[in-house]
Amino acid sequence: MLIPNQTILFNRLRTRQLVLLLAIQSHHSLRKAAEHLGMSQPAATKMLRDMEDLIGLKLFERGRRGLQATAYGEVMTRYAQGVAADLTGVRDELLAIHSGHIGKIRVGAIMAPVPQLLTHTLLDVKRDHPRLAISIQVDTSDVLVTALKEDRLDVVIGRIPDTWDDASLIFEPIQEEALSIVCSPENKAALKRRITLAELVHFPWILQAHPSPMRKVIELSFVEARLALPLNIMETASMLLTSSLARHSDLLAVMPTLVAQHYVERGTLAIVPLPIRKHLPPFGILMRRTRSPSPAIQIFIESVKARAHACECAGRPDACEGQLPSSSAFMRLTNAAGSFRDAPSASMA
Repeated sequence: MLIPNQTILFNRLRTRQLVLLLAIQSHHSLRKAAEHLGMSQPAATKMLRDMEDLIGLKLFERGRRGLQATAYGEVMTRYAQGVAADLTGVRDELLAIHSGHIGKIRVGAIMAPVPQLLTHTLLDVKRDHPRLAISIQVDTSDVLVTALKEDRLDVVIGRIPDTWDDASLIFEPIQEEALSIVCSPENKAALKRRITLAELVHFPWILQAHPSPMRKVIELSFVEARLALPLNIMETASMLLTSSLARHSDLLAVMPTLVAQHYVERGTLAIVPLPIRKHLPPFGILMRRTRSPSPAIQIFIESVKARAHACECAGRPDACEGQLPSSSAFMRLTNAAGSFRDAPSASMA
């Protein structure tokens, strides 16, 4: 059967049908989905059948665990999630404008840019636009990119995980990410001047779980040195827990150098005098290709670019500190680099 064109789908698909799709995907039962939506099961059955007749494809099949989405159903459900998230975003923006704000943005970031780039970008934005509502989620790239694709975030400062090959995302690189091994300032055995990687094998470690890029870099360092991997390992993605455990024990950890320096300045951690030669691929600005950035998101992106540009011109990360000109100057500063909308996509580790 011929799949209907965009005009037919736009005119005949109803929001209520998309909500039903999401309910079936969540409950794996037409009866439970109907109860959840406050409608009768026959009405839900007819609504699903009408949708399948319109599209000309089977969206759900009955399996051992109830109704399971077919490949076509997975596609429809994914787009239904996007529509639901967009409608939530519309409501949030309308409420923000009605209450005197200029909008709302949901930002995701990996840990590396937090102490310098992200912190000072947020201060710049709130200085110039105090009524702009911003929510921030700090996590690993795989978690953040998933949230971005599911419309739970508007923009991410991170990288595309190396297991992803997704043309639906736009990636604009900002900065490479150096790594450091850290420990407690009282861990004299790890802080001696001429420490070697072979000596560090016997220490306990706390690392991010696979497929973390940081985990891959440190393991590759051991492999290239023809050393066995450490056997005593704890795993967590929490940088706060990592720093706390390392501070109060002989555990070694790996973290972005910018984050490590943040803890060193406060006397809570020390950097082991053994450089990690391999850097992570650059992190950058990530957005969905199919979503045009709102004015609020554009303000944030321009601010990130201006801060990153200041760091690059000065040739050192601490140049991210200090006050930059207002956002109107950000625009002039970044226009020469081209519009974010035109940035090429790339798949980064």
